[in-house]
Amino acid sequence: MKDENLKFRPAVRADLEGIVSMLADDSLGRNRENPALPLERSYEEAFLAISEDPNDELIVAEADGQLAGVLQLTLLPSITHRGSWRAMIEGVRTASTLRGRGIGRELIRHAIGLAEERGCRLVQLTTDKSRPDAIRFYEGLGFRPTHEGMKLRLDKEVVKE
Repeated sequence: MKDENLKFRPAVRADLEGIVSMLADDSLGRNRENPALPLERSYEEAFLAISEDPNDELIVAEADGQLAGVLQLTLLPSITHRGSWRAMIEGVRTASTLRGRGIGRELIRHAIGLAEERGCRLVQLTTDKSRPDAIRFYEGLGFRPTHEGMKLRLDKEVVKE
């Protein structure tokens, strides 16, 4: 069901604390994010880098004037698929108090629409294998597990995945 009071917009600096708080408010984020204020400088630096890149966007959802969800949409040129563009969706979260209202579904659909407008031929995302509900959620939106994702940690800090 589409929430009529739901609006999408690019994130602004004033949203950053709420965004980090949403990222930390889940079983995996609890171990890898730090919502303590003042925020670590790395969050501000990442926000600025995303904001200044024309192929990167941090998108927030608002419901009744309240920060309700977030995702990052990155557009990537690719030599594969005949030199087409692809979109990558990362960092999807819905405020824990607002889950179950369809906000995440509408946020993903909005991002897909933006990718289509920019001429992308493919939208991709990853989700942790320990999140069966998230996997079902993405499959319900048409995503398929066609590839095996792999990651290599480069940071020295030990972060529990």
